[in-house]
Amino acid sequence: MAHFHTRKGYEGVAVAVPVTVPYERYSTRGAHWFLGQALHALLQQSGLEKAQIDGLTVSSFSLVPDTAVGVTQHLGLSPRWLDHIPTGGASGVMALRRAARAVQCGDANIVACLAGDTNHVDSFRQTLGAFSDFARDATYPYGAGGPNSMFAFITDHYMRQYGATRADFGRIAVDQRSNALKNPNALFKKPLTLDEYLQAKAISNPIHLFDCVMPCAGAEAFLVMSEAKARELGLPHALLRGAIERHNAYADDPVMVRGGWRVDRDELYAMAGAQPADIDLIQTYDDYPVIVMMQFEDLGFCDKGEGPAFVRERRMTHDGDFPNNTSGGQLSAGQAGAAGGFLGLTETLRQLTGQAGERAVADAQLGLVGGFGMVTYDRCLCTGAVILGKSA
Repeated sequence: MAHFHTRKGYEGVAVAVPVTVPYERYSTRGAHWFLGQALHALLQQSGLEKAQIDGLTVSSFSLVPDTAVGVTQHLGLSPRWLDHIPTGGASGVMALRRAARAVQCGDANIVACLAGDTNHVDSFRQTLGAFSDFARDATYPYGAGGPNSMFAFITDHYMRQYGATRADFGRIAVDQRSNALKNPNALFKKPLTLDEYLQAKAISNPIHLFDCVMPCAGAEAFLVMSEAKARELGLPHALLRGAIERHNAYADDPVMVRGGWRVDRDELYAMAGAQPADIDLIQTYDDYPVIVMMQFEDLGFCDKGEGPAFVRERRMTHDGDFPNNTSGGQLSAGQAGAAGGFLGLTETLRQLTGQAGERAVADAQLGLVGGFGMVTYDRCLCTGAVILGKSA
């Protein structure tokens, strides 16, 4: 921890133009189409010409065998800086970090960060099979496949260790559904009660139906540029106040009960000149409620094991005392593949630039976004977080 003051901060970096390409449960279109729609919306909403985009990051699972460079040809871009970031739910934070550094050192002026995936009827199974040999070898012989059984294992272990109940996780899911009802982009349009959550069918105990995200097709995107450039273009923007990432943290823990956020959080808050109590809204990566609870703990809002008590005492709706996943998150908006890792960023941008409509968090100045991705059976390998601040 003593060495964190050596890292250069993120002063002068602006994030602007949050874009969501409307989610669809299934689509016969490919990932390229959704990424193209996202770029089109970025240009339309910013007033920029395509030639002004000189940096690009792309995150997608269903783009294979293509990578980011294939997207440049397909969409007619010629960037001088390019990154392909295949880290799922950690990709939004990682894309922003890399784009910010490119802007700070002049390698690119305006970076488009795109994430999108399609979802046809069999694409989830195919993605899963190609995802991780290690995970496949660990689960397939037991007749298990996919994240539900892995996160059931992690959730059950957490419950035994810290006394969490299904109702504690339900509070997270129910409040997120309440937020989603005010998000026109969310796939879920019906209210969810705690009773309905508790009585939902078991998928892989203790994971039940409303603990699971709904895979869908769609895209998310944003632009990264200097604060001066955002002002010159007249674009509403937020400022990047701090960012961290960490991979393969706590590898000696037999089962994941904490994530890499915990390793670097002091540095994150020091960069932002803030404390957890100063954060007005948080967008946790919510592939399953247990991971949301771990982020509350590991990002310093409560101590390890205090997550269950923490959620019992707070309202996590946009108008509550601890607004979490104000878009509804993936649990109630949907998970458009790798775009799920961008959802917290586009939502925080909307909150900090007056574009959140009736789910706006009053007087929000600082938003924190968590990233989490690449599950390999007993843990996820990639974690990250950023703090965004309202521009003056």
